[in-house]
Formats: sequence, C-alpha cells, structure tokens
Amino acid sequence: MINDSSIILFFLSLLCAPILLSVINRTKAIFAGRTGQPILQVYFDLIKLMRKGTVYSQTTTWIFRIAPLISLAGVMTTLLLIPWGKIPAPFTFTGDFILVFYLLGIGRFFTVIAALDTGSSFEGMGASREVLFSAFTEPILFATLITLVRLTDEASLTNLFHGITPFLWTTSGAALILVAVIIFVILLTENSRIPVDDPNTHLELTMIHEVMVLDYSGPDFAFILYGASLKLWLFSALLAGIIVPIHTDNVLVDGSIFLLCMLAIAVAVGVVESLMARLRLVLVPRMLVGAGAIAAVCIYLTLK
Repeated sequence: MINDSSIILFFLSLLCAPILLSVINRTKAIFAGRTGQPILQVYFDLIKLMRKGTVYSQTTTWIFRIAPLISLAGVMTTLLLIPWGKIPAPFTFTGDFILVFYLLGIGRFFTVIAALDTGSSFEGMGASREVLFSAFTEPILFATLITLVRLTDEASLTNLFHGITPFLWTTSGAALILVAVIIFVILLTENSRIPVDDPNTHLELTMIHEVMVLDYSGPDFAFILYGASLKLWLFSALLAGIIVPIHTDNVLVDGSIFLLCMLAIAVAVGVVESLMARLRLVLVPRMLVGAGAIAAVCIYLTLK
C-alpha cells in the first residue's frame, strides 16, 4: 500500500534529520556553560564536505568507494517505511518492520567490509566492535517490536503505531514504558552515542563507529555523516511513535506533535551525554544483556 500524502513528510524527514545532531550538540553546550555551535552547523559541514575532493588509499578497492552510497541508500529506503507517529508511512505492508532489519543490515555490512578493505588494524577493530554490539541490539529490537505486535495485533509499523492509543497505555502501560526504555538504549547504541561510544572522540582505541570511517573524506564522508543523522532520525521516530499516543486526524497537528517529540528526544540524548561518562567497552555488552532481559519481561507481560 502506498500513501501518496506521506511522500512530502518523507522528504521533510530527509531535510530535518541533521537538526537532531545540532540539537544534541547545543544541549551539551548548554550543560557545559558554552554558547555552542549554530543550529545549522551540521548543514554547513555537509556543504563544506561536498565541495571538497576525495582521497583513496591504494590498498582499497571498489567496495570502499561504494559503501557510503549503499549505506545511505539503505537508511533512506528504510525511512519510507517509518511513519510520522500516527501519520502513515509512504509505504506500508504487513511485516514491513522485518524489511527494516534487512535494510539496516545491508548498510552495516558494507560499512564493516569497507573498514576491513582499508587493511587498517584500527578500522578492523572498530568493525569488530560494531558487529559485536549489533549482535546484541538486533534481536533485542526485534523482541520489542514483537511485543508491540502482540499488544496492538498489527504487523505493520504504520498500523502498529496507530494502535498505540491512550487506552492501550492505561491497560499495558508497564510494557510500553519498558519498550520505550529499551528502544532508547538501542538508539544510543546504534548511533554510537554516550555511554556506548563518544562521537566526538579522537582516540582510536576507544572508538567504534568513527574509527571505521577514518579514511573517508570529502563527499564520501558527507554521505556517512548525513546517513548517521538519518539513522538517528529513524530510531527517534520509532521511540516517538510509542511515547506519543495522541491522534487528532489532522496531519498538521499530528506532524507538529511528532516534530516536538523528536526534538525532545534529541534533547534527552544531549542530557544523557552531558550527565554520563562513556562506559568501559567490557560493560557495554552487560548493559545490552540487561536490555535483552527487559525485552524478555515485555514479551512475558504480553503473554499474561
């Protein structure tokens, strides 16, 4: 099923996604007592990178060159399946959330093999960590979505989020709160945010995602940075669809509520990064195992 009226919201997502990164950085600056960078700084960075040239190592192959494009294309395609809260996604069908996993997996696969393609031990180390943490987050996210499927009796993301109503919150509020907490943890993990990773660090031994893209420059790095903002938007949209049960049948009102919720989530990420330190790498799997245990509890609550 194709929702033509939602196509414009898809392009609005592509336009607004980098703002989330700016909101996070501005929130961290406020907590640090600084003015912070302009709210449009991420856009300026993308434009600057697009104007630069690219440098490729002689050890890399075609895999290294196409990986940013494939990763970006995978995330952009995924956004076609993600609704704006209660507003339908451009494309929706039964079981579409399973396709989301495959599309994100394709992007991760090419990012990882591109890091290995450089022949750098540092980038290989980051790729190893990325694969390890994804092995935890993917089944956890799948379990949370299965919980929502059981609560709403819907198997598409659009109908699933539409089924999260105030009445459902009154009857299954405990499970929904736990699901929201899990998705927020997954959001921090998948987007390499504190306490899992520090996106602003320059220490190769502590980096995960950033170390995998050290050899990229110019437009290729712009694609990676923009893809990261789209991925942050994607997981934030999943969280917003759960925590906002309001539905007014007015696209303008529902869209405004959704955007305000997305900005609030970005502020929450900035607050977490301002108040918490980065976890030691050996503690990150423990945190994810804890999230998996909570996901198991959510499924148990739906069986009662």
